[in-house]
Amino acid sequence: MAANTNSKAGIVAKLLEALSAFAHVCKRRIPTVIAVVLLLAVWEAWVRIGNVPSTMIAAPSEIAQATVETWSTLWPATQVTLLEGTVGFLFAVLFGILIGILLYCSCIANAALFPLLSAAQTMPLISIAPLFLIWFGFEISGKIVIVTVFGLFPIAVQTIRGLEAVPQFYSDVALTCGATKAWTLWHVKLRVAARQIYGGIRVSAAYIFATAATAEYLGARKGLGIWLQAAYNSFRTPLIFSATLVIIAITGVLMCLVNLSERVLLGPADADADPDADQ
Repeated sequence: MAANTNSKAGIVAKLLEALSAFAHVCKRRIPTVIAVVLLLAVWEAWVRIGNVPSTMIAAPSEIAQATVETWSTLWPATQVTLLEGTVGFLFAVLFGILIGILLYCSCIANAALFPLLSAAQTMPLISIAPLFLIWFGFEISGKIVIVTVFGLFPIAVQTIRGLEAVPQFYSDVALTCGATKAWTLWHVKLRVAARQIYGGIRVSAAYIFATAATAEYLGARKGLGIWLQAAYNSFRTPLIFSATLVIIAITGVLMCLVNLSERVLLGPADADADPDADQ
């Protein structure tokens, strides 16, 4: 009887915890939903009441209709950009973290390579895209390289800053316990710096697909960039917004996946909080 009572109490506690988490999410997201709905309503009313030409700006309803009507061709273009952005992003994460570790560990490499890495980020995409077209042609591989190059900088920088911000006592404790410097770097310092590294990953993820689409716009056979180019050349403004909406949507999905991976690998954000901080 007592076991049954404890089981029911445990179920009730879990339900209450789930309801509390749901209420917390609603409290955070409902204002965003309300703001978006109001924005769309004002936008729709402004276009309809003001008789704004659709070639200048399309109403949300027109954008939705155009997206549905052209989905059979929009989705294949999205798949190309999705492939380029995803693969390029994964390479950017890998090389960004490795470059950050290298520049952190070697003062000579930092002095030699960091200015070059920074300079690479200051170059506008339109100035180097022709070179990638010469080197890679109109193939997808060239767009992946461009996405990787433009995506790894914030990850590398945050990796360096995160490792530099790790308190010295973490290393002291590990080394005192017999750990090697390499083991301490990979298993202690990177774990402590992981939150800051994820900050760089989020910054990179925010413009990965926009970079891929821009690279396609400057020269490719297919993708959302080519879709945008065709829509622009034919003055079909709703289709421009459709492609933009898709880029925003897939970027949002990528950001959610990044946040999910952080939570799975590192736990909730407050898990790293010092329990004695408030005392």
